Amino acid sequence: MRRVTTVLLSLGALAATSALGAPAVGAAPQVAPAAVPAGWEKIDGAAELARITEESGDAQTARAAAAPEPTALAVESARNNKFVATEKTYAAPNTGALRARSDVYGGSWEGFTFEWIGEESTFAMKSRANGLYVAVEKNYTGASQNLLRARSTSAAGWERFVLYYNETLDRFAIQSELNGLFVAMENSYTGTLQYALRARSTDVSGSWEEFNLYTI
Repeated sequence: MRRVTTVLLSLGALAATSALGAPAVGAAPQVAPAAVPAGWEKIDGAAELARITEESGDAQTARAAAAPEPTALAVESARNNKFVATEKTYAAPNTGALRARSDVYGGSWEGFTFEWIGEESTFAMKSRANGLYVAVEKNYTGASQNLLRARSTSAAGWERFVLYYNETLDRFAIQSELNGLFVAMENSYTGTLQYALRARSTDVSGSWEEFNLYTI
């Protein structure tokens, strides 16, 4: 049975020219993308994503603990079956970190709007919790390098992602345009970054890099 509902996406292109609130400034470097494994299809636009979800059979909505917002999207890790939340109350430098830690969709903390950037053939993720775009923290070091954080007021290279869909698995994968790597959920981490999302995998090797999408 289909685990992903029809996704409601913002169809407007983003004006992605303003500066980032990042440790470094300037345009993202050109990075060769990681190889896409066999069986994964790049999603080319909001209409294509809607077509995939509509043709996949029975739909189900996110397990909502509060009234859903009609244009939001919930992201669930296939590894631990938890919804991704924006940690907007975390102290710097991890304010706005994304973690797959919620058992249910409880409101804006677990909500995201995906916006299609047509000229770049990428998506931007906007957190419903703080109204900021999700960026890949390439300049972070150690265990938090390439951490996903909702902290940008506009979407440039740091905030752009490519989506892939695997029909057999009925799951999605998310690839960073900044470093060409796939987003993984850090299931084995401990402490405040347990279940954090990081763009660090060269392959979609299993459930660590796989996600379910739900309209909420």
